[in-house]
Amino acid sequence: MISDLQAGYLAFRKTVWPEQQSLYRRLARRGQNPPAMVIACSDSRVDPALIFNAGPGDLFVVRNVANLVPPCEHGGLYHGTSAAIEFAVTGLGVRTILVLGHSGCGGIAACLAGEPAPGESFIGLWMSNLAGLRHDVATADCPQRALEQRAVAHSLDNLTSFPFVAERVRAGSLGLHGAWFDIESGRLFWLDRDGRAFRDAEVYSPIGDPAP
Repeated sequence: MISDLQAGYLAFRKTVWPEQQSLYRRLARRGQNPPAMVIACSDSRVDPALIFNAGPGDLFVVRNVANLVPPCEHGGLYHGTSAAIEFAVTGLGVRTILVLGHSGCGGIAACLAGEPAPGESFIGLWMSNLAGLRHDVATADCPQRALEQRAVAHSLDNLTSFPFVAERVRAGSLGLHGAWFDIESGRLFWLDRDGRAFRDAEVYSPIGDPAP
């Protein structure tokens, strides 16, 4: 409800703003310079800033259904996620891009169910990005989780189809990472160095990124 949003804003002005107003004003004057981009799901339960204990100016975040990165292509009409990636890499010079998947993803569930059809809805067309993977996970113990995690790796592969991303990865100035967040347990899992398995972040650390 809009009244809840208004109440939240008033609480922000009363409690958060007094402590962080100097930071906000500095960001307003100097602009943003986030070191990392996070491509996350629009799911209301998965907030990258909360998960990574990040503050204003720390993360450049794009959120969409099922945290997907489409392949680089110039057809069609609108490319919101692709435009955000381009701006983050070529405009802001981020040194890290993280694709963050999560448990219980509704977009993934729709993809597994094969509904809605691509020609019948925006969601169906968007989730057709994963159509080729749906049959690969059919025999998995948990197809939902398997496709959620395969989708992260698939999006990382699609990132390298963007020339400006691939160029910087080859030059060693940009690192690409994948992770999956389990909502019920609050645990994060990093995609390992081989890109084959997700490891508990409390005992596994990903390879570091390029220095500033």
